[in-house]
Amino acid sequence: MRAIVLVVFVFVYAAMALGRLPGLALDRAGAALLGAIVLVASGLLTVPEALGAADAPTLALLFGLMVVSAQLRLGGFYTAVSRRIIAATASPAGLLARVMLAAALLSAVLANDIVCLAMAPILVEATLARGLSPLPYLVGLALAANIGSAATLIGNPQNMLIGQVAGLPFLGYLAAVWPCVAASLALAFAGVVVAYRGRFAGPRLTLSVAAPPFHAWQSAKGLAALGVCMAFFCFGGAPRENVALGCAGALLLSRRMTSRETLSLVDWQLLLLFLGLFVVNREVAAAGFLTDLHDGLGRAGIDLARPGWLFAATAAISNIVSNVPAVMLLLPGHESPQQATLLAVSSTLAGNLLLPGSLANLIVADQAAALGVRLGFREHARVGVPVTLATLVVSGFWLFRG
Repeated sequence: MRAIVLVVFVFVYAAMALGRLPGLALDRAGAALLGAIVLVASGLLTVPEALGAADAPTLALLFGLMVVSAQLRLGGFYTAVSRRIIAATASPAGLLARVMLAAALLSAVLANDIVCLAMAPILVEATLARGLSPLPYLVGLALAANIGSAATLIGNPQNMLIGQVAGLPFLGYLAAVWPCVAASLALAFAGVVVAYRGRFAGPRLTLSVAAPPFHAWQSAKGLAALGVCMAFFCFGGAPRENVALGCAGALLLSRRMTSRETLSLVDWQLLLLFLGLFVVNREVAAAGFLTDLHDGLGRAGIDLARPGWLFAATAAISNIVSNVPAVMLLLPGHESPQQATLLAVSSTLAGNLLLPGSLANLIVADQAAALGVRLGFREHARVGVPVTLATLVVSGFWLFRG
C-alpha cells in the first residue's frame, strides 16, 4: 500500500511542479483530485475519511471570501479604483508607485489573484492611451500584489490555511510582518524603476477593455461585508470561517445580481486543488513518508526545525511545486507561531521569483497577452529574481532578529 501512496504522491507533485503532466489534459487541480480519487478507489481510505482529511474551516473561509471578492468585482469596485489611479496626473514613476501601493493594499484584504485579474486589463488600456509601456506597470502589479498579500492572513490561500491550522491571531500576525512587507514593497518599486529606467515610454494606442461598470450600491454592499469580516478577524467574537460564510450568504440575497453570476467567479478549481491535496498529504503522512523526508534532510544537515532552514526550504520548494502545495507539505509539524509566520512570508514572497511562481503572475501575463502585450518569462525574471532575493533577505533579517 505504501507503493500506491508513493506513486500517487510523485504523480501529484510532478503535476504541481510542471503545471500539468505531459501528454495529458490535466492541470494541477485535476491532478490533485485524481490522486485523491485513486487513494479512495484503491481502498486506502473511505469517502468519509477522505472528506474528513480536508480542513473544512479553511475551505469555508476561502469560499466565503471569494464570494465577497466576486461581489466587489461585479459591482465594478476594482474597475473604478483602477481607473481613478491611472487617471491621476503623475510622472511615470509616480504612477507606478500609485499602482503598486493600491495593488498591495487591496491584496492584503482581498484575494491577490482577483486584484490582478481586475487591474491588469485596465492598466494595459490606460498606459497605452498615455503613451507608456505597460510592462513596468504589469510587473509592478504582480510583485506588489504578492507582497501585499503577505501582510495578512487572508491575502492569499496559503496564508488562510496557515492562519487557520496554526491558530494565528490576525492582528498579531499583521504586527509581526508589516515592517518587512513595507520594506519589500519599497524594494520592489525600486527594482522596477531601475530595471525600466529610460524604457517607460511606449506606443500611444487606443484600446477598449470590457470591464464591469461601477455600481455604487453593489460595491457598498461588498465593502460593508468586507468591513464586517475585518472587524471580526481583528477583534474576534466568532470563528473566521463562520463570519466569512455569513457575509457570503448575505451577499447572495440580492435582487439584482444572480447567484449564478456571483458563484461563477468563485475559484472552484482552487477549492478542488485544496481538497485533493488535503487527501493526498494525509495518506503521505500516514504512510510515514513525511517522517522519512525529515529524517533524510536531517542526515544531510538540513534541520527544518531551525527557522533559517525552514525559511529557505519554503522559498525553494515554493518555486518547484508552487506555494500552496509547498505550504501544505511543510505545515504539518511546523505550526508554532514563529514557524507558521515564516512559512507564510517565505512562501508568498518566493512567488515573485519567476513567472510561474504564483498564480497572480500568470494571471497578469495572461490578461496582458489577451490585449496583445507579451510579459514573458525573461521579462519577469530580470526584475523578479533580484527583487525576490532582496525581499527574502530583508524579511528574513526582520523575522530572525529576535
